[in-house]
Order: sequence, then C-alpha cells, then structure tokens
Amino acid sequence: MSDQMRSLRAIPSGEDHDDEFIQGMRNIGIEFLDIRFVDLPGRWHHVTIPTEAVAASLFRLGVGFDGSSAGFKSVESGDMVLIPDRSTVAVEDVDGRAVASLLGTAAEADTRRPFSLDPRVIARRSEEALRAAGHADESIWSPELEFYVFSGVSYDNGRSGAFYEVESIDAGWVDPESPEAARGYRIQPGAGYDAAPPSDVHFALRNEIAHRMQSLGIPVKYHHHENGAPGQMEIELLGEPLMDSADHLMHGKHVVRTTADDWGTTATFMPHPVATEAGNGLHFHIKLRRGGEPVFHGEESYAGLSETALYFIGGILTHGRALSAITNPSTNSYRRLRPGYEAPTNLFFSAANRSAAIRIPRYATEPDTKTIEYRPPDASGNPYLTMAALLAAGLDGIERSIDPRENGFGPFDTNIHGLPREERDRIVPLPATLEEALDELRADSDFLTANDVFPRDFVRVWTTLKMNEIEHVRTQPHPKEYDLYYDC
Repeated sequence: MSDQMRSLRAIPSGEDHDDEFIQGMRNIGIEFLDIRFVDLPGRWHHVTIPTEAVAASLFRLGVGFDGSSAGFKSVESGDMVLIPDRSTVAVEDVDGRAVASLLGTAAEADTRRPFSLDPRVIARRSEEALRAAGHADESIWSPELEFYVFSGVSYDNGRSGAFYEVESIDAGWVDPESPEAARGYRIQPGAGYDAAPPSDVHFALRNEIAHRMQSLGIPVKYHHHENGAPGQMEIELLGEPLMDSADHLMHGKHVVRTTADDWGTTATFMPHPVATEAGNGLHFHIKLRRGGEPVFHGEESYAGLSETALYFIGGILTHGRALSAITNPSTNSYRRLRPGYEAPTNLFFSAANRSAAIRIPRYATEPDTKTIEYRPPDASGNPYLTMAALLAAGLDGIERSIDPRENGFGPFDTNIHGLPREERDRIVPLPATLEEALDELRADSDFLTANDVFPRDFVRVWTTLKMNEIEHVRTQPHPKEYDLYYDC
C-alpha cells in the first residue's frame, strides 16, 4: 500500500474530519477524486471531481447522478445521489495524474436514504443479518479470479452477420507469419495449469497486476497460469471480511483489465470465451468467525468440519439451483457448467474433490484455516449480490439445521460419474440454462428476503433484467447454426 493511501486512511471517519481528508488529498498532490458505484449486473460507473472543487458537504450530501441510466430508477424519477465512503479510498496513477478513488452508495435524492437495490447496501445488510443471528459475527471470503488474456479480440452481431475471434500468443492458432510463431513454445489444449516460462508468456504481466493490486491494498495470495492454453490466468486473494473482499474483488477486476490494456493485451472474465478450453470460474473460500475464533472447525466430524459448517453447507446446497441465477447470471455461464470443462455440474460436497460444488480443502488442517470452497460461481455475477446470497443461504441452513448428509448432498469422495446410474441420478444437478436458474429463483427466494437482506422486489427486477439478456441471445442466429442447418 502506498504512503499516500496510508496517510488518507489514517484520517478518522466522521464529519468532523471531512475537511482534514480534503486537505490531506491536496497536500499529497491528489488532482482528482473519482467516485465509483456498481450497478445491479456488477459493472462499475464513476463520476470525477477535481480536488479543488471538493467540499466537505460531499461526504454528507453526495453528488447527483441519473439513476435511470444506471438501471436503478425509471426515467421520470431518475434523480439520485452518490454518497462516497471514505474508508474505501485508493490512490492510483492515471496517465501521470494522482487520482483518489472512493466507492459510493446510491441514495434517494431527497432523503439521502440508501437505495434498497444498491448491491453494496444488500451486502452490508447480509453482514448485519449474520451478526444479529448470533452464530458468528463475521464471514471471511477468499476469491479466486480466473480470466483469459488475449493478444486481441474482435466480435460483431449485426443484421447481416455475427462472429467473434480471439488471438493468443500462447495457443496453437498463432498466425504463422507473426513473430510469435517462431518462438516454438506452445501450451497444449487443457494443459496450461501452472505452466512455467517461457511457455507462460504472461508471467511478467501477472507480476505487474499483483504489484498494482497490492499497492492499492488488495491482498494477493498467489497467481499462476490456469488450465486454459490460450492465456488463462488465476489470481487468488487473501481472506477478508465480506465487504472488504467484495470491494477488493471489484477493484481487482478493474486492475486486471486496465493493466492488460496498458500492456497492449486484453483480459476477460467471461465464463466460457473459448469453445474447447476450460472456463473462468470465481470460486469462493468461506469461513465464519465468532469473537475472533473459528466456527467451521470440528474435531471429530467429517473433514474436520463443525456442525455449524455442515449446516452452512446444507443451506447453500439446498438453495444451490436458485443461487445459480445470481452466482451464474449470464447465458454464457452455462456453457462453462458442463462436464469436462473444469467446473462442477452437481450439487454435492466432498473433501478435496474438485468436481464437487463445495470442496473442503484437505490441506486446511488448522482450526483457523478450515474453510469451504464454493466452486460454481463465475465473474459475470455481481460480487456483492453473489456473496450476500451465499451468506443468506448458509445462514438459512444454520437456522434450520439443514444437514447435507441427510438431504442427499454427500459427501461423495469419488468420481460421481463412476457411480451406478441409479445412485448418480439422485444427485441434484445445477441448472443447465440461465432461464432454468431464473425459474428456480422465482420458486425459492424466501431465504434471500429473510431478515430484509434482499428487498422484496429484487427477484422481479433481477429476473426482468436477465430475461431481457436471454431474449437478445435467443433471437440472434448462432454461427454454428449455419454449419448445422444452412443446407436443410
């Protein structure tokens, strides 16, 4: 973390210190204050104010913006305000100019009351619900960011044609006339896991990404090349409380994309961008603490899990099909959730089994390292909504004492595809399409609105948003359909 960030974060919160914060920015040469907020689908938006124009009232009254353009409001009532959160300050160099970025909360323009559908507001309420229930006072999250780095990408969906094309210096389809073709180093399809230089051509890029993340206070655990041959990467972040982790996940994705762009490449978190390669997941390692002590560790039970941990697992798996509409909310998500693409397709738990929806890491043997890993999600989801929904499902499992062992969710410590057909068919599958997932969410959403974590109108707003995306894909001819049906 930079000295500039440390100096700003050291300034106490509260209105009495807002002027001190503004003067602190000016003293260290900050030229612009950038206020960022996240919409429902999970994309950042921002508004930028010259530091000289920032007044202390900004942190109380916020800055106005058009909520209808962000999908929060209708056109006739679009006025909203953005209230910046000083605790999220990060200092970045943008083309040689020092910029302090703050995350903001969308609020009603007249009352300054937080907007109920703001994703950060929902995530904050999920933490409050956990504390109120009394089973734990904090949840700790460690996300794995998987993404592809391409040398170039082009795509179009027009009236007269549709195509996409990606270029990768890692892959075997490099133009034989290009300088990269003479290198001779190629990662074979599906064999990129932990590849080493010189085959791992993006080692230096990942180092730069990790360096920039750490300079912004984003804690990096490690990084490596992933299975996908044409430039699939992974950067795992260290565990943090839910809000910090979600904020850093949003900022981390931003760092990945902007750093790749600075290096003349392009990065994507799209779940399944290459037809024959592994997709990009967003696994979450989760654990609970109470009074600073681990809640998920148990001495004598399966995989060293406590009863609370098993109930938490039971809640997530019970609601897993509905959760998919939030954790895997794109039509492309379900191209990844297929057998053979390094992604789970069934709702069960197991120790060390990477085909399980919930894996219990076998190497996590100490009490405070005992975590569960939920593997279905991908980064097309909004991290605040994904994490809030998972926590709500887990809390429901604890409240209702849902034992996964008694409800057909395992543990299955074997390759389930080798089980007898009758036994395999009893395992609950994940949805096969986004539309199927949305149907499940409509039928099973009470766990989200319990304790007022998600607002009552969330499911209606979310399903409308996502059905619009489905219609866009459904009505567009697919290039593969020309192969299959042009001569029919």
